[in-house]
Amino acid sequence: MNSKSNPAAPQPERLLAWYDRHRRHMPWRCAPGQTPDAYHIWLSEIMLQQTTVATVRPYFDKFVKRWPHLEDFAASDLDDVLKMWAGLGYYARARNLHKCARIVMNKFGGNFPASQDQLLHLPGIGPYTSAAIMAIAFDRNAVVVDGNVERVIARIFAIEKPLPYSKPLLKKHAASLTPDTRPGDYAQAIMDLGATVCKPKAPQCPLCPWQSSCRAHHQGIQEKFPQKIKNPAKPRRHGTAFWLEREDGKILLRKRRPNGLLGAMMEIPSSPWIDRTQIAAAKNQPHTHAPAKANWQKQSCETVKHTFTHFHLEMTIWQARTGISAKLSEAADEERCSWVSINDLDNQALPTLMRKIINAAMNKP
Repeated sequence: MNSKSNPAAPQPERLLAWYDRHRRHMPWRCAPGQTPDAYHIWLSEIMLQQTTVATVRPYFDKFVKRWPHLEDFAASDLDDVLKMWAGLGYYARARNLHKCARIVMNKFGGNFPASQDQLLHLPGIGPYTSAAIMAIAFDRNAVVVDGNVERVIARIFAIEKPLPYSKPLLKKHAASLTPDTRPGDYAQAIMDLGATVCKPKAPQCPLCPWQSSCRAHHQGIQEKFPQKIKNPAKPRRHGTAFWLEREDGKILLRKRRPNGLLGAMMEIPSSPWIDRTQIAAAKNQPHTHAPAKANWQKQSCETVKHTFTHFHLEMTIWQARTGISAKLSEAADEERCSWVSINDLDNQALPTLMRKIINAAMNKP
């Protein structure tokens, strides 16, 4: 390559100088000169998985207000954690968060281990999160690579190989740039660079401290990177939600089983979520999974739609009223059911999908 397509290597010092002037202010970040709180770093990094900073901020604030220290959080009840987490999505994170806090309290005396190998054995902590905790909380040289970092590195080195196949190469280049000096600030700096300057579309190249070192920019093809393999279309599943209202105005809710999608969260009792090939058979027995024998009526509102990571879901709502002494069916699994006042629904650990169903059932916009 000529010098135009192969510019000088990026200097971490230039990025750190940029960060000192332009760092984002976040509630989990300590001010310059202060010691990071490992509890805050861990909590924020788990929340930020698959979630934007703007969405996480209010959740982080209410968590640390409710549980100021790891000891407080570890002593909490999982149901309370799930209620506070409701709406943030990817609920396995909340369950693992709770497990992890108790292990850190019981096994490590309330202090997160400053060892990446030990961190990796804790629930919910993978390679990225362990590296982020090591770098940001303990200022250790650890290679922190999230989506923002992948984009920056792919452009700096003009990596042609598409994601996810390029991940090992991207991490290798990221490791070559990670400095021994201020590794925690460097990790946050390169993530900030990707989030605010080296954005997926219309990157702000004139503002980038590494512009002169960016191969993609020198070739004028920065928006081409990172290359990605096109994901196949998500499958579509269908289900029926049963809105059962008792004559005293209470609504039947059910706690989902502890493992799996939306595990341990509260739900409007529903049928299994089936794919298109099973729909015809299910239509012949629409109330097989109803929680009680009642005069079920299909609601005229549009189908409730929701998208998960791996599939789209469409839910039809059937409604019925019943007496206070009504007996629940075997399908309801009575031990997991409870009757809740409509006015108390906001205080339940209801995921976004269920809140959509509730709003549709109550004809709310």
